[in-house]
Amino acid sequence: MTRASLDKQPHEVASMFDGVAANYDLTNDVLSLGQSRLWRKEVAKAVAARPGQKVLDLAAGTATSSLPFAATGAYVVPCDFSLGMLREGKKRNPWLPLTAGDATRLPFKDDTFDTVTISFGLRNVQDTDAALRELHRVTKPGGQVVICEFSQPTWAPLRTVYTEYLMRALPPVARAVSSNPDAYVYLAESIRAWPDQPQLAALLQKAGWAKVAWRNLSGGIVTLHRGTKA
Repeated sequence: MTRASLDKQPHEVASMFDGVAANYDLTNDVLSLGQSRLWRKEVAKAVAARPGQKVLDLAAGTATSSLPFAATGAYVVPCDFSLGMLREGKKRNPWLPLTAGDATRLPFKDDTFDTVTISFGLRNVQDTDAALRELHRVTKPGGQVVICEFSQPTWAPLRTVYTEYLMRALPPVARAVSSNPDAYVYLAESIRAWPDQPQLAALLQKAGWAKVAWRNLSGGIVTLHRGTKA
């Protein structure tokens, strides 16, 4: 299996990411036209990790996204269900406590983390509602969730250009730079099928998160959603 279907069977998605692990970060930089680094910086600002805090970085992949949190002195746990991604991350950052886990059944106790965050991974989870409830469960009262995910551009002309890029330009670019271009065709299709900003905010509230808000990045191509556990 080289490409997951949009019903998001976990073994298919995990296998797909196993196959692109080695070049995943480089490919993302190319396909996002360098924007992925900016988005990671904005996530780090929103998380605002501090020394001694516990941070769960879900769908951490190779743990590149975890490094800014660790640099603050926080205790960060990179978690992913792709063993290929985790192995690649362990080679690069053997000191991090990389952990295998399914977003819908997290291997952590209740009220463990000060902040839980997931970047570009919630879209690939089979059951979004279950994942949001699990993130809520493992967060301490007063703690926060920060979600960075592809969304819907708010300006209609940009939305049109973006959709054309996803479905026409992204596959040939992926063929040039990725070891598994079919994976990126799936990613493009999953972005198109993903809920927009208000819809995801409603899912967060349904899962029990309070003070839900969002901020658009890159004109709404990517959005940061935040919430607090009461």
